[in-house]
Amino acid sequence: MYKEFYGLRANPFNVNPDPRYLFLTRHTEEALACLTYGIQSRKGFVLLTGEVGTGKTTLINKLLEWLRLQQVATAFIFNSRLNVPQFLDYMMADFGIPGESKAKSQILLRLYNWLLDRYRGGETAVLIVDEAQNLSDEVLEEIRMLTNLETFTEKLLQIVLVGQPELEHKLKQPQLRQLRQRLTLRAKTHALTLEETKAYVQQRLRIAGSNGQPIFDPDALVAIHHYAAGVPRVINLLCEHCLVSGFVDQQKIIGPAVVDTVARDFDLNDNHSAPLAAPGPGVGANQNNFDLVDALRTLATLADRLREEEKDSPTKGKL
Repeated sequence: MYKEFYGLRANPFNVNPDPRYLFLTRHTEEALACLTYGIQSRKGFVLLTGEVGTGKTTLINKLLEWLRLQQVATAFIFNSRLNVPQFLDYMMADFGIPGESKAKSQILLRLYNWLLDRYRGGETAVLIVDEAQNLSDEVLEEIRMLTNLETFTEKLLQIVLVGQPELEHKLKQPQLRQLRQRLTLRAKTHALTLEETKAYVQQRLRIAGSNGQPIFDPDALVAIHHYAAGVPRVINLLCEHCLVSGFVDQQKIIGPAVVDTVARDFDLNDNHSAPLAAPGPGVGANQNNFDLVDALRTLATLADRLREEEKDSPTKGKL
């Protein structure tokens, strides 16, 4: 409803992990390079971790986009609440490997023959598992066993595990030490710095059709970074609601007062009576006076609820 008011063609701050909006910081470039190198070099196992909302799925979607352009066979498992038979069935279906037998031995034999045929043709296959911190130990062990599908010199299946920092802690368990030892490459996503936050917001506006006219006051961007602690998902939610609020009040330029109000609505600052103060040099995310993890969970839940309400709304698309 605010796109025309701000001269935009699209919604720049959707929380959907759209690879078009991937913002390449130094850390993001390193993570993407690590993933592509691991796959191209047939390293077998690559781990990608990062805090909630720091862009892991967007990065993975960019990787999937590149893999499909290269015509690399991929299976992407985004629901990690699966048992072993469900996991294997989903993987085989996403790879497009036919077969009626549900016997595990037959599934693994079909998978091995399929991977071997691709290897002989100079091709590979990539299995990507998102939200891997939720996988059971049994499924993680099954994934480890999949790395035994190999030739004398190379792994036939490339596996990327993606998850929150809890995944790293989980992999330190003694019963998973064999899996941990097979992780050849590790990559991480990080929160944005203040300068990166400013560039991130401007890039998303540009991609959404902005003609370059300022929409967010410089102090508003400082406030957004302060409240979001540099977490891209929270930045998106704050910016989205700031634009809605600005449109309602017919404000062409979003100032820090609007950000302050929106942040209070989301309980991103415990001291609601205090005026907004931008973080000074050296102030890290862990020095914010709110619990970032709780805030992220609250915002993620709200985002899911808003998306569901949008789907159910009879007026969707009429504004």
